Amino acid sequence: MLDKNILDQVRGIFASLKSDLLFSAEYASDDSHAAELHAFLDDFTSTSDSLRVEYTESAGAPLSFQLMKDGLPTGVRFRGIPNGHEFTSLLLAVLNADGQGKNLPDETIMRRIKGLKGNIDLKTYVSLTCTNCPDVVQALNVMALVNPRISHEMVDGGLFQDEVSSLNIQGVPAVYVNGEALHVGRGDLGMLLSELEDKVGSDADDNGSPIERSFDLIVVGGGPAGVSAAIYSARKGLKVAVVAERVGGQVNDTTGIENLISVPETDGTRLAADLRRHLESYPIEVFEHRKVNHVSLREARKCIAVKGGETFTAPAVIIATGASWRKLNVDDESRYIGHGVHFCQHCDGPFYKGRNVAVIGGGNSGLEAAIDLAGICSHVSVFEFGDTLRADNVLQDKARSIDNLEIFTNSQTTRVIGDGKKLTAITVKDRTTDQERELAFDGIFVQIGLASNTDAFKDELELTERHEIKVDEYCRTAIPGVYAAGDVSNVPYKQIVVAMGEGAKAALSAFDDRLRGVVKP
Repeated sequence: MLDKNILDQVRGIFASLKSDLLFSAEYASDDSHAAELHAFLDDFTSTSDSLRVEYTESAGAPLSFQLMKDGLPTGVRFRGIPNGHEFTSLLLAVLNADGQGKNLPDETIMRRIKGLKGNIDLKTYVSLTCTNCPDVVQALNVMALVNPRISHEMVDGGLFQDEVSSLNIQGVPAVYVNGEALHVGRGDLGMLLSELEDKVGSDADDNGSPIERSFDLIVVGGGPAGVSAAIYSARKGLKVAVVAERVGGQVNDTTGIENLISVPETDGTRLAADLRRHLESYPIEVFEHRKVNHVSLREARKCIAVKGGETFTAPAVIIATGASWRKLNVDDESRYIGHGVHFCQHCDGPFYKGRNVAVIGGGNSGLEAAIDLAGICSHVSVFEFGDTLRADNVLQDKARSIDNLEIFTNSQTTRVIGDGKKLTAITVKDRTTDQERELAFDGIFVQIGLASNTDAFKDELELTERHEIKVDEYCRTAIPGVYAAGDVSNVPYKQIVVAMGEGAKAALSAFDDRLRGVVKP
């Protein structure tokens, strides 16, 4: 079943396997995909003497297999045949079970995973053509391998459509924990771990001795501003740490990028990878998947404490935590996220082929989403709060040229309406007349801009009315040795190229203050 070239590549990857790894497979005798599963696993396990497979026929059993190590369950299970994009998830599951792979977490993240409370049964519903699903599957597989109280099952939604329909899943990847919805859409280890901590609780901060790390300068945030600040600081010979939820930040969720000067065209995934490569070319210590718990910035030695009992200290801190997508903050919005309310048209748009959808927001991201959706949906309505669209003219011209795309300005979305399982309509107020009307939609995509990530700093620093950190023209805050750069600050124009420049400026200001004795090593 598997191509010979692929099998040869897998043999090379598995040449260093040391553990006894078994695929324990089961299926119903009348399952039409049983022969396909046999062929797939027989081919796959032929690539290493460390791999074996055993089959069990059982009446009514779902087509699935679990990964065993040295005779014991690892907690990793695949329901379906992990071909397509999920083939990589299977490869990594084998390597990770053997203690290999660059995606294995560090000591602090392992402590947080082990600190999750109770028995945790995770299921991720995927499409084998989904490019975002493997990141979620791989992250949750790692959690299952680290914590014996966690199990994780990848479920191919294409094979188990009745189950997907009964759960009313309208976007993938869709993650369930102990039978309850947890997450829909793009995600990484840090994001999913934080969501699980919020859902089931954690003892991570109480387990083990505190971990303390000391640096000359700490950059909090790993987006364009943070990476720029870290590189500029490292080039000055400083010992620099980047403490971030993810390298690339919001860039990871951006699609086409055509205004980064000297780079005619790129996308968020490529740019995030480029940022990481540039970081790695300097002696910068990167601590990813960190969730800031508490900060103390007023003393000469600044302290950043993160979930898991880890603290970072330095005489200077550059805050570059960026911003996150805004929500509508109307009744029932959260209830229907993933069930009619969405934030990424690339992840969830295909579920609305031939259907009627709305896009909330008339900026660049809103019109880009509307244009994309118009290619697959029967009709797209754009609702903009202001009296004019905020998107670039080229996008406005394109949107107005599309027959099944309609634009409404002065329109405020005031309510999300559903039937208990999925969104069915929204109410929209005409801001010129104050009249409200209820409009039926199959789904909505919220694209109303960004909110600065300042919660961890609000008790230490002065914020604007928009909850941005106040800085001067040198990126200095009111506290000596503390700087802010990029979307988290009150600098105008939230653009990648602006953030990069602000990150460099903050680093230069911090170094200048060090030379002048404002910041003492």
